[in-house]
Amino acid sequence: MKITHPYSSILRSITLLVVLALNSPAIAMANEAADAPDIKNDPLSTMFEMFRWEGMFASFFVILASWIVLRFADGIVEKLGGVFADRRLLIQKISAFFHFAVYIATIFSVVLLSFKISKEILVILSGTGAVALGFALKDLAASLMAGIMIMFDRPFQVGDRISFGEQYGDVIAIGLRSVKLQTLDDSTVTIPNNMFLGQVTSCGNYGVVDMQIMIDFHIGIDQDVTQAREIIQEVAANTRFIYLPKPIKVIVSQVVIDSCVALRLRLKAYVLDTKYEKDFETDITLHVMKLFGENSIQPPAVLHRKMEALPQANNEQE
Repeated sequence: MKITHPYSSILRSITLLVVLALNSPAIAMANEAADAPDIKNDPLSTMFEMFRWEGMFASFFVILASWIVLRFADGIVEKLGGVFADRRLLIQKISAFFHFAVYIATIFSVVLLSFKISKEILVILSGTGAVALGFALKDLAASLMAGIMIMFDRPFQVGDRISFGEQYGDVIAIGLRSVKLQTLDDSTVTIPNNMFLGQVTSCGNYGVVDMQIMIDFHIGIDQDVTQAREIIQEVAANTRFIYLPKPIKVIVSQVVIDSCVALRLRLKAYVLDTKYEKDFETDITLHVMKLFGENSIQPPAVLHRKMEALPQANNEQE
């Protein structure tokens, strides 16, 4: 005989309702997916729907306008730098910040004009495409972040004369991706920004136009070092490229050159403008060597000394 609990039918009804309530979202999503157009399930079609083709055409004109603005700004900066020579570094610094602002504004404008920002786009960008793009552009992203750090940390500025690795010259541009360096042989060197984060950079002037220059002269150990030092100081003080508000020093030290003992006289003086560095060195060297010759101050040479006869050996003693 089967005994039925009085509340069993009620429990079965409640259980059925709970199961239906829990499964209703899944059923609704399945029905929605079945009713959705087939194009939603096509990744290629979804990708094409991301683009605003009329916006891409407008983006071309945005990029062209940005390029024209930057070229026009560079021309103005060049003219102002020639007119206001003492403000040349400040003008170039302002130009670098202006370039950054134009670059960022252009990138945002092109993205907003060319793409439809929707839920599907966000899903796609956060998926495999975004990962692949991240790997492909990791060096570029590192250079972009390094460029921002350079602008705020300021290890050097536009117009500074720096030494980086084997390169030596003037910083002519600090961009989002790279730094352009004008070397003394008139070559333009492009260095990625992220390289500056792991290597040592030496800056000669750091925001000012004058810079210290060191020039070495070598004379023999038996020469008149006092006269030679006075000649170097006098020549440095009278060259037209000298920056007199800062001191002129001549440091004397003894060195060995090719197994020959010599005296090194190192001039430390400031050139009026970094662009006259080599003219400064040439002018001083020519005048100093001329005066050395007139005053018979000779370069280093191997000296041969005559040794006196040594005393007789002890066996000759009584």
